[in-house]
Amino acid sequence: MIAPALARAGGLATVVAAVGLLPWLAGRDPALSVLRARSAEQEPTREALDAVRRELGLDAGPVALFGDWLLDAVRGDLGRSWVTGRDVLPSVLSGLGASVTLMAAALLVAVPLAAALCAPALVRGARGDPVRSGGGVGALLTAVPEFLLATVLLVVVSVWWGWLPPYGWQGVGHVVLPALALGVPAGAVLGRLVDDALPAVFQERWVVLWRSWGCAPGVLARAALRRALPPVLPQLGLVAVGLTGGAVAVEVVFAVPGLGRTALGAAESQDLPLLQGSVLALVLLGFAAGLAVAVARHRVLGPALRDAALTAPPPVASRARPGVVAAGAVLPAVVVGWGLTREPLRLDTAARLLPPSWAHPLGTDALGRDVLARVGHGAPATLGVALVVCACSYAVAVLLGFLPGVAQGLAETANAVPPVIAGLLVAAAAGPGATGAAVAVGLVSWPPLAAHAAALVQEARAATHAEARRALGASPLWTLTRHVLPAVAGPVARHAVLRLPGIALATASLGFLGLGAQPPAPEWGLLLAESLPYLERAPWAALSPAVVLLSLAVLAVSLPAVASSTTPSRVTPFRTTSASATSAPAPAAKA
Repeated sequence: MIAPALARAGGLATVVAAVGLLPWLAGRDPALSVLRARSAEQEPTREALDAVRRELGLDAGPVALFGDWLLDAVRGDLGRSWVTGRDVLPSVLSGLGASVTLMAAALLVAVPLAAALCAPALVRGARGDPVRSGGGVGALLTAVPEFLLATVLLVVVSVWWGWLPPYGWQGVGHVVLPALALGVPAGAVLGRLVDDALPAVFQERWVVLWRSWGCAPGVLARAALRRALPPVLPQLGLVAVGLTGGAVAVEVVFAVPGLGRTALGAAESQDLPLLQGSVLALVLLGFAAGLAVAVARHRVLGPALRDAALTAPPPVASRARPGVVAAGAVLPAVVVGWGLTREPLRLDTAARLLPPSWAHPLGTDALGRDVLARVGHGAPATLGVALVVCACSYAVAVLLGFLPGVAQGLAETANAVPPVIAGLLVAAAAGPGATGAAVAVGLVSWPPLAAHAAALVQEARAATHAEARRALGASPLWTLTRHVLPAVAGPVARHAVLRLPGIALATASLGFLGLGAQPPAPEWGLLLAESLPYLERAPWAALSPAVVLLSLAVLAVSLPAVASSTTPSRVTPFRTTSASATSAPAPAAKA
């Protein structure tokens, strides 16, 4: 419990230090950034820049300035905005209140949804029926990014049906759609975690023993749920990180005055103190949630099992047919292939926001450009960047797989930062763009691959034939290049390919927030963002890139399932340990 907390604290310190040194890391004059943010028309004369430096204390240097800010932050003073001159703390607290309210409402959606997803397996196992994990709907919901779900809800529920208000933060009605957009993916992840753990739990010997005693199904269900929860509770920290990062996009879509919008605006205006305070509060939310989960797991385990080696049951892969993968790949292929034959940048102001027709199969956007052409030409901008990020993450993962001690601390830090937060930091340092988005996604995409590589390296080095070859005099270099590396490179490469759709979705999310490719580039996330102001007049302009992105979500779910069903499993069967056999409370009485 102490080690993860220290790792999270190290991640928090790294993020805060990176934010504090952003202007100097970018290689730009902070005084010039402030002057441009305050007045774009003022000439950056030497006298004007010197006045800004004296006002903000920039002459002291980056280390001294950051140290002063950190000491003031500990005392509750986050400084003054470089743009407006107002205190940062009230703005951060105001945004924090809206964000915490939104996240609490999202949890009210997530918990019932998670219960509904794992309830069928729990009921079947308690009755003694065969338990199988996984449902197609739940698996798909885990892969749908929050910004995409928010856009679909906005189009369907607000624009088409008119049931709920689309924008604002004035009453309960304005909370429903943002809470659904943020809570549905989180609830799907929680439900899937428990649902995947239940089949192995119901195969443990204590379940057979309790059933022979005549325990009621309700007693067995409660005990199995308590047995399944402790191993998966540490994963809830990742869900909290996802809520933190997803809240940024949801707040932008629904115009919620939360921390996400505040941080995004501060990054765009180069308002360093406001960006520092907002990012610090966002990361602290994830840190506090992870600490709360660790405490909850400590309580659920009880005093008898806190020191036991309680490990999570192996996850059971969802079943998916190759036809589902083919269907998810055919639609984007047809749209992209058709769109590549058309001109994406041709302007026709007389054809603005036209509905779908034979001349424009997917309609036109606000500048009269053909939506089909822009969606087709957006594939290289979205999938091409994802391919580059995937290849770089693969190379880093294989390298760090041979250095598990170094990789562990770096992975903990990377896992503590959502892609959106990384995108904010990179955009503030280097400016928004496709390269910055690729770097941001790459910074948080390699840890799962590195963990896989490290496990394979350990397994390959401990193999019997490897030890025999070393005993026969084989050099370490020969063993590494001829035995260990081939055993690692192939499986990790397949793992990286399976993560390609998810990386593409993360890249599109940064483009949607304006942190990725810039206009007039036809990037899918950017296309979705450009269509939001015209949802009521031309919803088809938003639905076209949304459908393509949804097909990527289908692939993100289906590819690993198909791979697991066609590849022989190397995981040893689950065996009940002394800890797992006693993980549940003693039965109270027979039915």
